[in-house]
Amino acid sequence: MASRAGARNPRSFTGGQIESMQRAARELRLAVVEMIHRAGSGHTGGSLSAVEILTVLYDAVLRVRPGEPDWPDRDRLILSKGHAAPALYATLARKGFFDPRWLGRLRQIDSPLQGHPSMRDTPGVEMSTGSLGMGLSVGVGMALARRATGRNFRVFVVCGDGELQEGQNWEAMMAAAKWGLAELTLVIDRNHVQLDGPAQEIMPLGDLEAKVNAFGWCVLRCDGHDVKSLLEAFDAALSAAGPAAIVAETVKGKGVSFMEGQAAWHGRPIGDAEYARAMRELRDALQESPPGER
Repeated sequence: MASRAGARNPRSFTGGQIESMQRAARELRLAVVEMIHRAGSGHTGGSLSAVEILTVLYDAVLRVRPGEPDWPDRDRLILSKGHAAPALYATLARKGFFDPRWLGRLRQIDSPLQGHPSMRDTPGVEMSTGSLGMGLSVGVGMALARRATGRNFRVFVVCGDGELQEGQNWEAMMAAAKWGLAELTLVIDRNHVQLDGPAQEIMPLGDLEAKVNAFGWCVLRCDGHDVKSLLEAFDAALSAAGPAAIVAETVKGKGVSFMEGQAAWHGRPIGDAEYARAMRELRDALQESPPGER
């Protein structure tokens, strides 16, 4: 079970532990590319941008029990950007929610690992997602349910920045502020690219931090690929008096040079030659990691 108390004090994590999480994220990138290439379909760019976020959540923030996925007081994580399911699946397998061999069955008929997360099929998945814009509303509902039942858990929602073009998110933000839901944390994977191109060109979000703050939320900004920066952001978010949002600056397709920042890699298949090149780059990054990560 991960200790939430540690995340509230980033100094409790040693340099070696931080480096270990950083390395785990690099290893998850290998798993993501392997899964999507094998399946012949999937969303690579948004999965690769979210791996450090998910690593820190499951290694340092969430109170969960992989052997008891329905533990009533577990923290809830909603992957609102459900197309990044490969990153979530690789993380859940790494933490012991299910057999890692399942990863080879991504998007196959009758597989528990569907193209978008399914709460009825996959241990550790709290909410079926994929229709963008709905996750935060569900998170508000879960946080209110926590109060009504007297349970001791927190709710975390991970969404994409392009997803914030959906108006339902802003209604949920108003509701969370009205109810003062300090048990709710939103993490925005701010990779600046969506299916059709740069988010700034599709539908500009303007000053995102100021906008979310104007809705009554505590807003924090961090480097979404740096474990230490993420730990510090979660530490502050968990101490906020009301709902908190972390704007995590990331790169779509992070770790694979020809995918980084490219809308084309939102969801296209990975060919054999592209797979070989991507895996070579990701393995090289592992070899170049600091000695403490090896």
